[in-house]
Amino acid sequence: MDISRTSDVWWKNAVIYCLDVETFQDSDGNGAGDFKGLTSRIDHLAALGVTCIWLMPFYPTPNQDDGYDIVDYYGVDPRLGTMGDFAAFVRTARDRGIRVIADLVVNHTSDQHPWFQAACSDRNSPFRDWYVWRDEIPPHGPEGLVFPDEEDSNWEWHEGTKQYYLHRFYRHQPDLNIGNPRVRDEIRKIVGFWLQIGLSGFRVDAVPFLLETHGLDNAMDLDPHDWLRDLRSFVMRRCGDALLLGEVNLEYQEVRRFYGDGGGCELNMCLDFNMNQALALALVREDAGALVHCLRAMPALHADDGWAHFARNHDEWSLDKLTEAERQEVFRAFGPKEDMQLFGRGLRRRIPTMLKGNTDHIRLVYNLIFALPGAPVLFYGEEIGMAENLDIPGRMSVRSPMQWSDEPNGGFSEAPAEQVLRPLVSDRKCGPQAVNVAAQEHDPDSMLNWMQRLIRRRRETPEIAFGSWSFIPFPDAAIFALRYDWGDRTVLLLHNLGKCPCRSECRPEGAAAWHGLTNILGHGSFEQTKDGAFNVDLPAYGVLWLRVRTGGKPEGAS
Repeated sequence: MDISRTSDVWWKNAVIYCLDVETFQDSDGNGAGDFKGLTSRIDHLAALGVTCIWLMPFYPTPNQDDGYDIVDYYGVDPRLGTMGDFAAFVRTARDRGIRVIADLVVNHTSDQHPWFQAACSDRNSPFRDWYVWRDEIPPHGPEGLVFPDEEDSNWEWHEGTKQYYLHRFYRHQPDLNIGNPRVRDEIRKIVGFWLQIGLSGFRVDAVPFLLETHGLDNAMDLDPHDWLRDLRSFVMRRCGDALLLGEVNLEYQEVRRFYGDGGGCELNMCLDFNMNQALALALVREDAGALVHCLRAMPALHADDGWAHFARNHDEWSLDKLTEAERQEVFRAFGPKEDMQLFGRGLRRRIPTMLKGNTDHIRLVYNLIFALPGAPVLFYGEEIGMAENLDIPGRMSVRSPMQWSDEPNGGFSEAPAEQVLRPLVSDRKCGPQAVNVAAQEHDPDSMLNWMQRLIRRRRETPEIAFGSWSFIPFPDAAIFALRYDWGDRTVLLLHNLGKCPCRSECRPEGAAAWHGLTNILGHGSFEQTKDGAFNVDLPAYGVLWLRVRTGGKPEGAS
């Protein structure tokens, strides 16, 4: 075991923090966040322990879909600053030991992008086949709607040129034609440009839709996965340790295809939507069964690849992998009102409100995320326990401005409240007066200081990222217990999903040879008997992480 090699695959032991520049910090008082404001807050993220910042789209946009409708892939939206501001931010982050990745949104463009405007001007335009056009809606085109509340078809009629164009998302986001080699070359240029500017990789948006060929007029001249493999090779030539993190919300065996056949062959990591939904069910039932089942179904990866685990992200908490009965079970517990749900398949709430503000229960959720085999991903505001704002429509409810202090607008902006791009949380128990960074920095028991300790301990436990995992066979269904072995190092991570204290016993393999256990995180009591039995007492929603001592001396003894 050579611990120095872990830096070669930094993403496996990373702590990733997703944020939207426009909701993080406003530096010029215009009501929208910007890169100068983000740079001024970089030390907050460094102190938190973040090692990788994931930027949501910051490119020029008409902003009909929170920046996911792009009109220029090579610039910074003027509302957010200049290219110089971006470069200064990346340099400052690097100085603090933080890498930066950004959303790569190339499944579609805005309908206001110059490429699409040119394509719409004339059927003979050189940009016409950069998009997917058909005289009639094909019978074997893509099925299913991403936004069934707002769209009723994947095809939109263009009156000017008398053809339909494909859009898997909103009608104002026409799909690029991945079958066109010139489009694929342009995507390489986009990727190469931002790597040269200083990014350490990309979170690739909507990967299954990007590789989808249903609806194309002509067969693609290579397999879509071969193209993804070619793109990965290009990335490696430009930046050998760059990350491709994929958004692939499919069943596990389908997700596995997007990794390819070797380490970094296609994607390095994928966001684990299957585990995220199993987490929801396990929390509702106070039973580890859903997590155990999901881990057993998780496909094996190359040693250099990994999973990215999250509690909440910037979209709704999708529950599409659950059965209808399971989904309703989660709805009843976490989002019983209709305005808390979205599309009948997900929740538009954050963790603290779903768990009714129960501090121990909330912290259990993040302990679980940090204990799973993979890298944890945080969404901005989770470190202080921010809530959603249901007054903001749709998925945007979880994207309210960051709460820095109890000052006006939560310290986010000095603009008049009516000019702030999105309303802050107004509930007195969850708004900036009660939940903010400044107050929590001075409270040793705050969510912020607790999260700092959790991140530090996770970074000090590389067994989770690089070791092999197995279950610890406790008979109590409320206990979710994982063991990680990495060389001569072993850790035991125990979690009580129940609201009642529990006591349980098991006999882990090889326990008779252990020389003792060291508590590295959490509270509870444990006892190891000479015959190899292991007894544990955990409080309600309790967590206990232990490191096995295999020698005769405690860790750190000389």
